[in-house]
Amino acid sequence: MTTTATVRPARTGTSRRRAVGWLWGVAGIVVIAVIWEVYKLVGPADGVVIGGARVLPRTTDLAMPHVWDMIGRLAEPVTRSASAQPLWLVIVLSALTTLGIAAVGWLVGLVVGVGLALVMQRWRIAEWGLLPWIVLSQTVPLIAFAPVVKSWGSRVEIGGFEWQDWMSVALIASYLAFFPIAIGALKGLQSPDVIHEELMQTYAAGYWQTLAKLRFPAAVPYLLPALRLGAANAVVGAVVAEVSTGLQGGIGRILIQFAGQASGDPAKAWGPIFGAVVLGLVAAGSVALLGVILKNYRRTEEAV
Repeated sequence: MTTTATVRPARTGTSRRRAVGWLWGVAGIVVIAVIWEVYKLVGPADGVVIGGARVLPRTTDLAMPHVWDMIGRLAEPVTRSASAQPLWLVIVLSALTTLGIAAVGWLVGLVVGVGLALVMQRWRIAEWGLLPWIVLSQTVPLIAFAPVVKSWGSRVEIGGFEWQDWMSVALIASYLAFFPIAIGALKGLQSPDVIHEELMQTYAAGYWQTLAKLRFPAAVPYLLPALRLGAANAVVGAVVAEVSTGLQGGIGRILIQFAGQASGDPAKAWGPIFGAVVLGLVAAGSVALLGVILKNYRRTEEAV
């Protein structure tokens, strides 16, 4: 029988581990900022050049603004116009647009990835035939793939349905998201021991009962890390697709726009970069909500 005395130490230990994890994360950010400023202080203005190739960047204010300048720029208006919004607000609104598109892509990737995993787990010949192609699919460069998807989408006509540009971006996001989900789900569905499968057979459990009662619960520790990686991949795919397709309103677009203004306002160009990093962390961290719902099955989490 579980007592309150045994539950409290477990919760305390979990909270302590989470706090330590946050502290290490903050410490990592501080270390990166310190390394940035130290190199800017002691590094050569033209960067470190070895064999005619620049291996470390220039340390000028144009190439490497100070950390406090980049942070301070976030609070300033995005342009000199009197009605201009602060830079941080523009980044947040753009990030929310990209996050919504990435979420759609992640959901599509979840359905496709789990569906493929179920097929490969059910029939070994399907695993032999599909798995190499799933791996090879990730070698296609998105920069070349995104305009093709947009071109194909613009030709889709089904009744009154009209393909939107954001759907092309979501489709590309799902293309990156489905891969880790498919691999993680397959590994998890195949994880139950033979003795447990034989036990289900002795209970005369069919395929679907075994799937629901044994395989899916066993797959949770493998699937949750895969879902986090898929969420991060969906954000990367959405940002790259926005750049490649020219979709307006997302953070990928302002990345290109502000980068073109870096010669006159170098600190401004780093704002969308920070926003994209935070966006990826938010997307991956949102999957933690699933971990709370499925906490009874999270005894351990396995690497994909």
